[in-house]
Amino acid sequence: MNEEQKIKVNGLDVHLIPTTKYKTATLVLQIKSKLTEETATKRALLANVLQSATKEFPSRKKLRLYLDELYGASFQTDVQRKGENHVITMRMETANERFLKEAPPLFQKSMSFLRNALEEPYLEEGRFSEKVIKEEKRTLKQRIQSIYDDKMRYANKRLLEVMCKDEPFAVHPYGDFDEVEAVTAKNLMDEYKRILKEDDIRLYIVGDLKTEEVKEAASIFTSAGSTSEYTESHSEQQSNHNAQEKIETDDIQQGKLHMGYRTPVTFSDERFPAAQVMNGLFGGFPNSKLFINVREKESMAYYAASRYESQKGIILVMAGIEVENYNKAVDIIKEQLEDIKQGNIAEEDVEQTKGMVKNQLLETADNARGLIELYYQGINANHQRSLEDWLTAVDAVTKEDVVNCAATVNLDTIYFLRSEEDKNDGSN
Repeated sequence: MNEEQKIKVNGLDVHLIPTTKYKTATLVLQIKSKLTEETATKRALLANVLQSATKEFPSRKKLRLYLDELYGASFQTDVQRKGENHVITMRMETANERFLKEAPPLFQKSMSFLRNALEEPYLEEGRFSEKVIKEEKRTLKQRIQSIYDDKMRYANKRLLEVMCKDEPFAVHPYGDFDEVEAVTAKNLMDEYKRILKEDDIRLYIVGDLKTEEVKEAASIFTSAGSTSEYTESHSEQQSNHNAQEKIETDDIQQGKLHMGYRTPVTFSDERFPAAQVMNGLFGGFPNSKLFINVREKESMAYYAASRYESQKGIILVMAGIEVENYNKAVDIIKEQLEDIKQGNIAEEDVEQTKGMVKNQLLETADNARGLIELYYQGINANHQRSLEDWLTAVDAVTKEDVVNCAATVNLDTIYFLRSEEDKNDGSN
């Protein structure tokens, strides 16, 4: 992985990852705040509003035409939950002018555009345009509605709301559907000003670029990060000694069984690589216990997999099952983790899974956006880990490390979303 260079420009943290690998330059602003119910909806809406118009290009059409002039540059914003933080991402990708004949200074122009999108948004009488807000409210509501329409995503959302009740992690990064309409131009403006003043704002740049040209181009940022006094938030894990169970009904054919486990092992823990391998063996890959035993051997599930949220210390299991198989499926899923805890795993499976974890890392690092994600994970967890060190640490994981790591994992919540009929089938 290319060596990251950290530069401070006017108080803004700039992270340059120089590489000759791509014919593009990728610029990403990561804007981080604590994840709260009070601000999530406003921030998600704000991300949309900032993407749709700037002072210089006051409509989506003008903005698109300008990006086309920059040899088809792309610009998007989105919001994500990273641990207990809420991150607005503003991303721009542009061709590297070195590979084009008689090209304008695309890097400088892209930097200027990104700076304007953040610091010079389109305002009417000192506030965001009511017309733009109205359009973006509709877009945000559709985005939130799409989670409900996708029952797997919806079940995952509900699991986290039940499991992490009273913790920031329960808050969805898109905010709350019912709160969207209540956001006013004034409180959106207040949140925008607060972001510039208080958020942790970082600029990541990947491309064939020199430190000096990056410094010069980034010096146009004036508001972002100069007074940032961001402090990390970490809530206490609310551990449940007896797993809680929540069953809800909906108009669906296939039951969605989602189970949430907690572990104290997070990204900053030295046992983190062992936790990655453990999750891979449990349900992270097609050679995993959940995939082979729950889906293939027992034919209990249409899909069965697990995901490790390393910024929070949570492992999520997702399975699509028939309602009558509920109790049996829960038992078999529990058995798979118990097997790992008991050391009932073959050495060759551990080795194969290590290889898959490493391949996944290398694939992620193979594109500019993935590379930025890997570096930013370290910033977010306050624990830097280079790709080389990471791969070496995965290589060093032993079967014993995996077993010890599994011992820290405890079932917290079982959530089942099922059809409204046949309520007495196997899930009573």
